[in-house]
Amino acid sequence: MHIHLIQMDTIWESPEENRDSVEKMLGELRPLPGDIIVLPEMYATGFSMDTSLSEDITHKDSPNASFLLRKSNELKCCVIGGIAIQNNNLFHNEAIAAFPDGKITRYQKNNLFPLAHENHTYVAGNELTTFEWEPWIIGLSICYDLRFPEIYRGLTSKGANLIINIANWPIDRIDHWATLLKARAIENQSYVVGVNRTGTDPNSNYNGRSMIIDPMGTIVLDAGEEEGIFSSTIKIEKVSSWRNNFPVLENIKDSVSI
Repeated sequence: MHIHLIQMDTIWESPEENRDSVEKMLGELRPLPGDIIVLPEMYATGFSMDTSLSEDITHKDSPNASFLLRKSNELKCCVIGGIAIQNNNLFHNEAIAAFPDGKITRYQKNNLFPLAHENHTYVAGNELTTFEWEPWIIGLSICYDLRFPEIYRGLTSKGANLIINIANWPIDRIDHWATLLKARAIENQSYVVGVNRTGTDPNSNYNGRSMIIDPMGTIVLDAGEEEGIFSSTIKIEKVSSWRNNFPVLENIKDSVSI
């Protein structure tokens, strides 16, 4: 299967411009049916705490979610991206996976970033989300989640063999990004995909480095620092053979006494 990483310079709090930018980028892509396309965290707004830009989960015509659904239907691919949503006057930072049949899978960010006061604006989720995209079981995570290995172990226990993190990860901690992506792949014997943005906003500067890491921790793709679409092939056989040949996951203990 091919996976396509959309590394974009998100325009601050400008949903229509960002949707137009993604539309143009995808116009140059020729994916195969069944591929996966991944956009960054809060792809349409940037990492904004302005709740007026969030989309009501009950409105089926919400533009940022509807855009992902439309592109999924047009391209016959799974399209994943981040949006801010509101539900009963509570606000969440979500990753959504849109499918050609019009369905959506949602994940609410579990670990909110306190240094940006994200926890003052959004409510943390408390569930882990996986979905099937044959033959893969895909787990979703968002940015700061990457620092919490229990999230990824939990997704693995739910059967995930491909885990995706969408992010607005700043340049001054980009070495952590690369290291943590590799660590999460190695410890869970899973493909791990990280999709980050480029450019600047009032919060920080960003330099991309979107990556695909294989189950042994090898960097399959490093997108570098430029805006663009970066694609690679991933093979589920690589997960199954490594897990069979080196069955470390079978030795996980439920608890450790200290």
